[in-house]
Amino acid sequence: MNDDARSAQQPTVLPTVHPDVHPAAGGRPPGRMRLHVVLPSESGAMAAGAPVELAREAEGLGYAGVWLPDHLLPPGPYGRLPERYGGVYEALTTLAYLAAATERVVLGTSVLIAPLREPLLLARQSATLARLSGGRFVLGVGVGWQPYEFDAAGVDFGDRGALTDRALRLVRHLHTGAGGPYDDGHLAFDGRAVFEPRPEEPVPFLVGGNSDAALRRAAEFGGYWQAVGLAPREFAERAARLRRRAAGRGTRVAAGARIAWDGPDRTAAELAAEVAAWEAAGAADLGVWFGAADDGFADRMRALAEATGVTDGRVPGLTGQDG
Repeated sequence: MNDDARSAQQPTVLPTVHPDVHPAAGGRPPGRMRLHVVLPSESGAMAAGAPVELAREAEGLGYAGVWLPDHLLPPGPYGRLPERYGGVYEALTTLAYLAAATERVVLGTSVLIAPLREPLLLARQSATLARLSGGRFVLGVGVGWQPYEFDAAGVDFGDRGALTDRALRLVRHLHTGAGGPYDDGHLAFDGRAVFEPRPEEPVPFLVGGNSDAALRRAAEFGGYWQAVGLAPREFAERAARLRRRAAGRGTRVAAGARIAWDGPDRTAAELAAEVAAWEAAGAADLGVWFGAADDGFADRMRALAEATGVTDGRVPGLTGQDG
């Protein structure tokens, strides 16, 4: 039995943050899809000020949030095809920088490779980010897919699902002020343990991935689910499965996706039509990566904002657009 199968047998239901009351919802009733920006982080030559400039502009344009990718030690250059590894600038550190430079946008990871992070430190980093940002941080996680990074970090690739579940359970435990004693069979502390800073609300989780294990994980913890590489119809089918799983556990999950517009081969009108297709498929959130920072990222980000009319983070009824 694999690690995800073992974890799936554990029925624990943890406190969740309702997606519609978190800042990611933009302070608005549910119903219109939220549009986000996945910031560039694929080049060591990118100026340190570029993420701040782009995050501020995304906020000014009306996008809902800005997100950063994560790769600890890829076996090839960042940004190069076919893998296009992202995460040159360490995501959590950079988001703390962006928290001080923005006021409204959600700040999140899309996605952090959770099993490569020490869970106690991750709990403190995410709680600190939540406090420093005024509750705008969302911890997006995935289990990872590149064995090389796990080998380099001395982490068993086959354990990545179980490690992710244990990390999320510990983070949620500490963020709800539960304290000690705690023992998950791998990490343990007694009642003397003090965890600070505690966030005003537990940091919401976003679970990335298309697998059944990812759906199970999203349903267990609630919050957000992000699909990658699916067509809208495929997404709708998996989102329906996720809703059934979440209903069975008594949690709420906002289903969304991540797409890319990284070159001149498509027009803003075509991307707006794709955004409308995702809204019609039931996506609550859509993140868009606009390519390299020095290859038209800002221009495409502006063009899509104009084409969709995104306002206060949400797209205004694009389902009626002609494709």
